Amino acid sequence: MVKIAVIPVGGEAVRLRPLTVETSKAMVRILNRPLVELSILHLAQQGVEEFYFGVRGYHNYRDIYDYFREGGWLYERYGRKVRIRYMPRVETRGNAEAVLATLEYYDIAEPVLVVQGDNIFKLDIQDMYRFHSSHKAFITIALKEEAGNLSEFGVAAVGEDMRILKFVEKPKRREEAPSNLVNTGLYILSEDFRSFFKGEVGQKLYREGKMDFGGDVIPACIETGLPVYGYVTSGYWFDVGTPERYLKAVRFLLRHLPPEELEAEEIAPQIYAQGTSERSKSLKAKIREDIVNNAIRVEGPVLIGRHVQIGGGAYLRESVVDNYVIIGEKTAVEESVVMDRTYVGSGVSIKRSIIGRHVYIGDGAVVEDSVVADNAYVGEGAQLKNVRVWPHKTVERGVKLEGFSLV
Repeated sequence: MVKIAVIPVGGEAVRLRPLTVETSKAMVRILNRPLVELSILHLAQQGVEEFYFGVRGYHNYRDIYDYFREGGWLYERYGRKVRIRYMPRVETRGNAEAVLATLEYYDIAEPVLVVQGDNIFKLDIQDMYRFHSSHKAFITIALKEEAGNLSEFGVAAVGEDMRILKFVEKPKRREEAPSNLVNTGLYILSEDFRSFFKGEVGQKLYREGKMDFGGDVIPACIETGLPVYGYVTSGYWFDVGTPERYLKAVRFLLRHLPPEELEAEEIAPQIYAQGTSERSKSLKAKIREDIVNNAIRVEGPVLIGRHVQIGGGAYLRESVVDNYVIIGEKTAVEESVVMDRTYVGSGVSIKRSIIGRHVYIGDGAVVEDSVVADNAYVGEGAQLKNVRVWPHKTVERGVKLEGFSLV
């Protein structure tokens, strides 16, 4: 049974900017919680008791530690006893080195699960471990069938017994991909994983700073002859490393997660509202009444957070509205995410966009196919189409921007 998970979180998450300019990618909010909280809860429900963050970088360490600390509060909220620890503050050169540094610092010599901080997934961890153990694997990789573009993934070719014969990291052309089985970044490492880096091949990788699992370590282990196996998972898996993938994951989860996993009550068909305080209950009751009376229109699936206020004539469709958000009258939010404590004025149109935390959007603004980061200000009547607005930036009243990044 696997009881330990290591979560490497490093780098600047450039592809997810501007959401990650001042926020760790693991802490970007999704379904009204930090992204990595969903992973921790999913694993804790399957018996994982200890979590180690292999954290590199100021924003990553600050955000994760300030929120999770040692993890004791997770028992009060979810009824799961877990312990959270952190890699020492050392510079690492890839996710494999972050894992190695963590294992060595805490002298961990048992099988561990490695989880990427920007993934959303459903995986039977203990079944994967039984597969790993029965095959006496050095590394077992959770693989997922992918029908689309393979150029952004590691792709594995496997034998009949699922031993990985070849591994190609981010093939440039479809014909270079040895199969359609992609690396999810979910690994089980054997208890002697550390010993690989005491040998000649591992030492060479370490000296040269080639310490990425997909690009360096896994191919080297395969070439050395170590038993690396693939475990094909049928559960969902999303790499939310870009705004487009983020919204795709949100749409999928809204359609497939039950109310209890959303921590919400279904107040109307496919309309889920969170909150258990008296104030939250009162606001949920008002939203429900407004839906019944057609004072507002809501087409699910929609997730509404705690203490949300929605003005008359508003329209919500396939979206997430986070805690303490205020939405003005006759405003439309479609296929979008509006994060917590954001103010959206009257007559606003938001489509296929991500609105960060503590954002102000003035009356009559239009935001389409855009990302507005935390603490930004969008003036009345502004129009944003395919625009990226960095944190703390101001879009003046009436300005029209298209295909632009406001940095």
